Parts: sequence; C-alpha cells; structure tokens
Amino acid sequence: MSAVLGISAYYHDSAAALLVDGKLVAAAQEERFTRQKHDSGFPTLAANYCMERSGLGYGDLDYVAFYEKPYRKFERLLETYLATAPRGWPAFAAAIPTWLRQKLHLSRDIHRHLQRQFKGRIIFPSHHESHAASAFFASPFEHAAILTADGVGEWETTTLGTGQQNRIELFKSLEFPHSLGLLYSAFTSFCGFSINSGEAKLMGLAPFGQPNYVEDIRQNLIDVKPDGSFRLDLSYFNFHKGLTMTSGRFHRLFGGPPRKPETEITQREMDLASSIQVTIEDILLKMVHHLHQETGLENLCIAGGLGLNCVANGLLRREGPFNQIWVQPAAGDSGGSIGAAMFAWHQLLGNMRNQKQAKLGAMPVYTGPEYEPSHIQSTIRDAGLPDESVSIESFDSESDDSLLERVSELLIHKKVIGWFHGRMEMGPRALGNRSILADPRCPEMQDHINRDIKFRESFRPFAPVALASQAHHFFEVPQDYESPFMLFTEIVKPNTRHGTGNPLANLPSITHVNQSARLQTVTAEQNAPLAKLLEVFASKTGCPVLLNTSLNVRGQPIACSPVDAIKIFKTTQLDALVLGNILLRKIYSDDKNASEHP
Repeated sequence: MSAVLGISAYYHDSAAALLVDGKLVAAAQEERFTRQKHDSGFPTLAANYCMERSGLGYGDLDYVAFYEKPYRKFERLLETYLATAPRGWPAFAAAIPTWLRQKLHLSRDIHRHLQRQFKGRIIFPSHHESHAASAFFASPFEHAAILTADGVGEWETTTLGTGQQNRIELFKSLEFPHSLGLLYSAFTSFCGFSINSGEAKLMGLAPFGQPNYVEDIRQNLIDVKPDGSFRLDLSYFNFHKGLTMTSGRFHRLFGGPPRKPETEITQREMDLASSIQVTIEDILLKMVHHLHQETGLENLCIAGGLGLNCVANGLLRREGPFNQIWVQPAAGDSGGSIGAAMFAWHQLLGNMRNQKQAKLGAMPVYTGPEYEPSHIQSTIRDAGLPDESVSIESFDSESDDSLLERVSELLIHKKVIGWFHGRMEMGPRALGNRSILADPRCPEMQDHINRDIKFRESFRPFAPVALASQAHHFFEVPQDYESPFMLFTEIVKPNTRHGTGNPLANLPSITHVNQSARLQTVTAEQNAPLAKLLEVFASKTGCPVLLNTSLNVRGQPIACSPVDAIKIFKTTQLDALVLGNILLRKIYSDDKNASEHP
C-alpha cells in the first residue's frame, strides 16, 4: 500500500486530498469544518478527516505533496517589490511577516500539523503543475491537451500543455503580472464584489448588461495576439505594487471610482461585467484554437480558477475546436490538493493510470464526510426537535419510495427543501448531496430563495439539475450529453422558457435573463437518490428537472454536518430538510397560506 496526502493552503480555499494506491479516497476543503468561507489556513481538520476516512495515521503516509513551490513564489514577491519600489512597499510589508514566520518554513509547518508522525518525503510540484495534474489525471482521457488559467501561481498565470498516460508536459506559459484571472478580479473588485468569491457574481451580472466597454478594454488595458497570448498595460492596475486592484487611470477610463460594496448596482457595473466576460471568452477561444493547432489532440482538460467560469466553458464546448472538454470540478486552489497528490503518484513515482476509471471514476466528486443515521438522530434531538413548529417523519432509507413521494409532493406545493445525504461534494458546487431543491416551474422561486433563504443579491441565477437521459428535451444539448459537475452554461430550449410552449415544461426559476442555465445532469450511477427523486417528480409533473443550489446562506460555506444543515433550516425560510432518511418539516399555522408558500 502507498498513500499520498495532497495539501493546498495559505492563499484561499485550503484543502486536503488523500490517494491510496492511486485512488482518491477522500478530499475536502478546510472551510467546511471551520465554517470560515474560503479559509486559507493549513487544512488540519480536512487532513484529519481524510486520514480518519481511510483508517490510516499520519505515520502511514509515504508522501505529502504541497501544491506549489514556496521559495519560487517568494522569489516573485521579492522581484516584484524591487521592480516597483518604493511604491510596492505597503504590499511587501503586509506580506513579509507571514512569509518569514510560516511560508518559508513550510516543511516544518507540515510536520507540526501532521502531529510530527509523518516520516516520509515532502514533494513540491509547481502551482500550475498541480492544476494541470488535477485536470488531466482525473479526466477520462488517455491523451489530451491541457489549459490552466488563474490569478497567479509562483510566476505562471496561464499554461498550455499535454497529457499522455501517466505524464503531463507544460510547454508554454504566461507570467505575472499578465494574468487573465487578475484582470477578471480587477473588474470584480471595481464593480464592488469581493476578490476570490465575487467573480461568480460578476459572471451572473454580465447578462444584464451590454458589452459597451469591450473596445475600451481592448484598446487600453490589454494587447491580445492571435494565439491568445497577451500583455496588460500595468498603468491601469495596482495589484502588482499595492493593496488595491485598479489605479486612478482605470477609474477615469470607466467613469469614476469603484462601486462601494452593498450599494446600488448601476448600468455601468452591468455593462462592465458583460464587457469583461466577452473579453475573457474571446481570449480563451483564441488560446484553445492555438492549443489545438499545436497539439493536434481532440480532447481538452481545464483547471485553474478560470475553469469555474461556466459561461466561457459553455462557449468553448459549443464553438471551440476540441471534440470533448473535461473541467476539474474543484478547478480552483482547493483542487490543487488533488492535483499535487496525483502529480506525485503518476508523474514523479511513475505509476500508470487505471483506464477503467472512466468518466467519473477517476474523480469521484462526493469525497467528503458522511454521517451515520444514529449521528443524525442524536443531532436532531440535541437541536430540540421536534417541537411545536417542526414535525419529523422517518423512512426506511434515503431512497425509500415513500420519502421520495413525500418530498415530490412538497416540491409541487412550492416548498423549498434542504437535501442532505451521503458524502459531501468537493469543490464550490453543490451537486445533490448538500443542496437546496425547489420546483423550477415556479416563477417566484428565484426571488424567494435569493431573498428569504440564501440572503443574497436578487440578480443571482440558480442552476437546474436534470436527468441525463431527458436533458436534451429541455436544453440545447445533444441526446447523449452529460454535465455532472455543473461547469457548462447551456441554452434553455424555447418551449421550456416561461410563457411559451407547454406550461408543464416552463422553467422560469432556473432560466437566466439571457435564456441560459448552468446545467447539471445526473444518472443513477452518479447519484442514485437524487436521480430517483427526479424520476418521481417527473412522473407527477412531466418535468425531470429541479432547481439545485448549495445548502448554505450568503457568506457561509456549504453545509458539512447535520448541525450546519439544521442551523440553516431553523434560521431561514427553508420549508423542509431531508437528513438521510429523516424529513424535518415546518408546521405552518394556516394550512391555506402554507400551501401557497412562498
């Protein structure tokens, strides 16, 4: 037996992942345990979970793989400061204490957090090697081109490469400060959203605007070549020398200072979001065409933070030159823990890939904690439930027909359901084990969930989950289409949009303003309880689609434990919560009002 623990930490979305004999047996983000969104600390709790899940101790590990090279990253910090001195002093002064205290002593830090039991070797692949490994080695492809793109690793911000069997090769890169991820984050910050979490909001805002600033961006901010390589005009930015993203020149170009967080979103922000989305898509399309010409391969693997831009992914799938595209579901830094471990196992140790692990086999996305029925029951009792406002129903199992019938009836009556079962998902998307589910045919549902349950901006769209065998009837996708990780935006078919066609098929609460949806498909092999629920719901409504969003509220991580789920149930207008085979349901004083809720 050989065990490799992968770790990503000290920037954002820290995580741990464990490979045993090449199989991913556990992976989770630290934020799910600490309840601190995007937790950047050492993933102690996540690593402890991985070891407990495997039954191993830290002394049983052969290797620990950290997802980047700290000394090379520190080199960038020093060189950037020297190149921008003295203007870069505030950023350098803010960063240097952590580096001197912790990051330059990473091996010592790892041994300390692993309880000084680990006696093996520590491996440091580069940041983009970790991203590339997480994309290719977890994919179903024997040969593929690789694209990684994010803010910055050590120096690299974008890499192009290839993967074959058990090896990857990165043959071209762009380096800091010229970064698509930082360009997108600059607009995220300017539009009043938080960096490293607000990029998804900017993507969701884009369809409300017009790309009126595209020419301003192309003529002033960025020089793009036909192969997709580019250079930024750094006079418009401040991220390379200060503590903010944009400069006064950027502000003047786009009509004034940045929007203050939580203030009104104006047409300017909507148009800027649209414009930078179009710009990013154009550059990525150029890159993948160049990559296809360079490699001659038909499959593409993607990772890095920009891999979470599902709108761009959908465009690349529809208009790009590759036959198949596979995106790492934990495409950001959390997935670097998986990639670091896989890089060590395949690239450095020379272990061949198991090609029987096709499709989802190499990347089982449900890799987090699960909870025994006895634990769930005791948690419910400790929460003081049932009480005068909550009823409890128990069923034989999570896939009990009676439970699924009951939940389907609640969904049809416009109830919003928390759906908690099995192992927690890895990555930023809830994929049916830590989800909030609702009827997508209800026009008021999007506003209700955003306002009363998620407590987030009204413009934020929701995703659909559909039976894979039926998705082509509702979305502009091929009949054999599968998208199990919710990473591609697709077009909703005209006869399923609100106000047209068959009224049973209208899906207004998951159809964005531009008629798109971030589609997840599911099969019984991937997630049996969720697939069966969709089948039961479809048998009653003719609609094998549900609204699916993460079981959390704004500013908090996705629920990990039953305690987290019950807290959301008690503090929001969630109508019911399924915890394994137990249904918690709120009792409303007026049955008529309850049937019309929301």
